[in-house]
Amino acid sequence: MPLRVRSTFFGLIILVASAGSSAWAQAPTKKPPSSPAAAAAPAAPQSRHYPILLLASGNNPAWSLRIGQKGPERLDRPGYPPITLEPAEVAHEPSGDAWTYHAKDTGTGTAITIHLSREACFDGMSATKYTFRAVVEHPQLGTLSGCARIAAELFPRITNQNDDDADDAAKKKPAPETTVTGFKPPTAVAYVNAVDKIVLSRGAAKKIVAPAGTDLALSHDGKKLLYVRSDSKPGPDSIIVLYEFDTGRSRDLVHGNVRQPFWSPDDSRIAYLTNQDQKWQIWMLRAATPETPAPVYTNNIDALQGWVDAHILLGTDLQNASWIADDGKITQTALLQNIYGSSFQIRESDTIRVNPGNPDLLLVSANYTIPPPGAPADASHLSGGIFLYELRAKRRVVLTPPDQSASHGEWSQDGVQVFYTARLASGPPSTYRIFWDGSAPKRYISATNFVIGQ
Repeated sequence: MPLRVRSTFFGLIILVASAGSSAWAQAPTKKPPSSPAAAAAPAAPQSRHYPILLLASGNNPAWSLRIGQKGPERLDRPGYPPITLEPAEVAHEPSGDAWTYHAKDTGTGTAITIHLSREACFDGMSATKYTFRAVVEHPQLGTLSGCARIAAELFPRITNQNDDDADDAAKKKPAPETTVTGFKPPTAVAYVNAVDKIVLSRGAAKKIVAPAGTDLALSHDGKKLLYVRSDSKPGPDSIIVLYEFDTGRSRDLVHGNVRQPFWSPDDSRIAYLTNQDQKWQIWMLRAATPETPAPVYTNNIDALQGWVDAHILLGTDLQNASWIADDGKITQTALLQNIYGSSFQIRESDTIRVNPGNPDLLLVSANYTIPPPGAPADASHLSGGIFLYELRAKRRVVLTPPDQSASHGEWSQDGVQVFYTARLASGPPSTYRIFWDGSAPKRYISATNFVIGQ
């Protein structure tokens, strides 16, 4: 049957199927009078549920859910990676106009339930009248209420093939590596190359910044790089250095026991840690007048994690993550034990990065408490992983593959790509890229300590 005719045929089935029946049967073949008794003809393919091919959605908070031939497939929320669902059993209510779907959140293993009923539904945002009402119950996200409509156009792979034919077709046609679209590779980055030199790259141009250094921080316009180098004098002192790409010049900004500089979102200020009175304190200077740094937060902070927005910094000690305003006041705290759970260790060297478009979504790089099966066996390095954590929902999803030891995760500016340092069972560490839904991890460059400007 031609594809166009076949699609129309199944579209008609979806639209006219009886609400009170979830299956249809082929009429038995009439037995010829002269033939011996024969077995009944096999039943025609059974649809596990009706209706199928639906898109459910709601507001406050915004969400959408796809229900395909096998049941719920994917839950989307603006600002968060999609949640892939594994369909389970479906129950058709005795009334004939309601269905209960069961599925599993594949990222966390959490069981969820979707209630669907055939009744008039309005989304409160328009005058559109929907055919179905939908309610999603997720233990971490709560109850999501909305409406649903038939959306066969979202499921282009529907055919009249039987299961075996569909499997064969799937084997012949490779699945896409990722469903993420519209992403943009970074155009200004800095990193430490394979021979430990600091490199700043803008477009096709690359410049060697310094023979060595740590704590790289690239401005958002990609033109200025901060890094820390050791002082030539004996002792713990170090120097925060500013390198300008256009001129190729470097200048020392701050001397002392200093580390972890970060540019503000508008690149006008620099926050950093300095050791004063045997405490790591947050200080700040203006890029235009670096000669007059001033303290921001004088209690001890083990690690500075960067800016959340134009006025809030994120810092951590071994117990808490603290959101610290540029006037020194703490606006929010979260227990690290709640963020890490039991699968990861809390250490001073861990990194936490806030998603550029969603302050509720954290990217955490930490060592496993117990390495997962398949993790690289290297006695000199503890196995690390990178996970996403939602502050409100307390939902934690491991992002990186178990056969990599991952660290130093960084968001791209579009907030859908993650770049990180990966160690495999063999070979030197490299920078990998993965999408925020855990798809398509690939080696990106033979370098470490990768940071992004533009």
